[in-house]
Amino acid sequence: MYTADNGKIWLATGENRIYLEPSMTNRHGLIAGATGTGKTVTLKVIAESFSDLGVPVFMADIKGDLSGMCKAGSENKHILRSIETMGIENFDYTSYPVRFFDVYAKNGHPVRTMISEMGPELIARLLGLNDVQSGVLRIIFRIADDRGLMLLDLKDLRMMIQYVGDNANDFKLTYGNVSAQTLGAIQRALLMLEDEGGDIFFGEPALELEDWFDWDEQGRGVMNILECQELFQHPLLYSTFLLWMLSELYEMLPEVGDIDKPKIAFFFDEAHLLFNDAPKALLEKVEQVIRLVRSKGVSVWFISQNPADIPESVLGQIGNRVQHALRAYTPNDQKALRYAAKSFRANPAFNTETVLQELAVGEALVSVLDEKGVPTIVERAGILPPRSSMNIIEPLELQHVVATSKLYEKYMVIVDRESAYEILMSKYSEQQEAERAAQEQLEAEKAELEKQKEQTALEKEYAKLEKEKEKLAREKEKLASKKRSSSYYGGSRRRTSPVGKTINSAANTVGREIGKQLIRGLFGTLK
Repeated sequence: MYTADNGKIWLATGENRIYLEPSMTNRHGLIAGATGTGKTVTLKVIAESFSDLGVPVFMADIKGDLSGMCKAGSENKHILRSIETMGIENFDYTSYPVRFFDVYAKNGHPVRTMISEMGPELIARLLGLNDVQSGVLRIIFRIADDRGLMLLDLKDLRMMIQYVGDNANDFKLTYGNVSAQTLGAIQRALLMLEDEGGDIFFGEPALELEDWFDWDEQGRGVMNILECQELFQHPLLYSTFLLWMLSELYEMLPEVGDIDKPKIAFFFDEAHLLFNDAPKALLEKVEQVIRLVRSKGVSVWFISQNPADIPESVLGQIGNRVQHALRAYTPNDQKALRYAAKSFRANPAFNTETVLQELAVGEALVSVLDEKGVPTIVERAGILPPRSSMNIIEPLELQHVVATSKLYEKYMVIVDRESAYEILMSKYSEQQEAERAAQEQLEAEKAELEKQKEQTALEKEYAKLEKEKEKLAREKEKLASKKRSSSYYGGSRRRTSPVGKTINSAANTVGREIGKQLIRGLFGTLK
């Protein structure tokens, strides 16, 4: 344990031992240096020391080389040399309490959050929206909040966007204008996020950061390691997600002011991604969170290749710095080298800019805050060796650690409770059912009207045929009367003349034709 009797953390040794003051670590820290110069070792040593002090730790593991912290280290020549040259007494290898998390649920407990929890600003950054689109997204969130519609996952947000678009005229006066083109652009951005696998960490059960605050039987703080090898392939997703975690810590923890040691230490690897292409409004909020989160007892450590990667407004809030070697191959590299050298309180014993290029692996220029909060003069020193394993553990060992964790059952089963999607789908279903019923009623009324029209037409046709029938009957009776008067006289039969026969024959023919017409007319009516 690298903790002195006075509670300070022994970090490095140069001409003198260099100690971190725990009460000053919530002024944040920076670990910088070129690739392969020893940043990971420094991170491990500081994290182990925090754990030994009873401070829980969060670390983002981008390269996968932090998993070995759950196992005790093993002897090698580099560690032996460090023990001897630095005068380390009673050095022992030990394992640390570790919990693994993984957004993709492959090498750790699943990490999820809710759309509503992440908020419109971070979602807008995640989707790469412009100012106008971000403004519309804030309107969508506001409407959801005002109506008590919880946005858990991407399908909730997609349904909410559709709902706002369908009712844009109703929301216009209260919330502002929402164009269909802007809503379409947001929907397309959601599809792109899904294609990148971004939908996997939206949902429930959501990560509860209270679970990070835990200790083992010896009182050591638990190390919460987020496996980021796959997540880091999507830098915007990675940086936004870690920024959300940091902002959640800020919202969750109460004000504590100055305390003897931080409540939690947060290590942000590849920190420059947090600030790349971030809009000004978001940068201002990031700077505000970093400035204010220290009063909540959070120690934030940024790990990056060069201090110039971090905005000056944030860099100015960092009091503890460990700078490993920098290489100056190009004019830009030389500029960055001078920038890094000037960020230290100068030591008259050496030229900081020159030494930065001469540092060996495991060496660093170190400046920390003393008990009064004053930066110490920069010193050249060797970082102490870690006590846990430097190796990556086997997948089966990692899975065993995950399966035996008390958080396993809490996070492994996905929950999909009623949210905006289900509520709005129910409304749409009711609306569709009402529209279907109205359409059926309209069709029924139309059919009834057609039936009435058809019945009326049939009645008119029947009346017309009845008139024709009566007319034909009268004509038949008239012909029959004429026949009787011409054929009989006084009851005796008279001989018919040729002219009479012709007339009678024509009359009979007319009668038969009238009969045929009557029969066809009646059948036609029946049909």
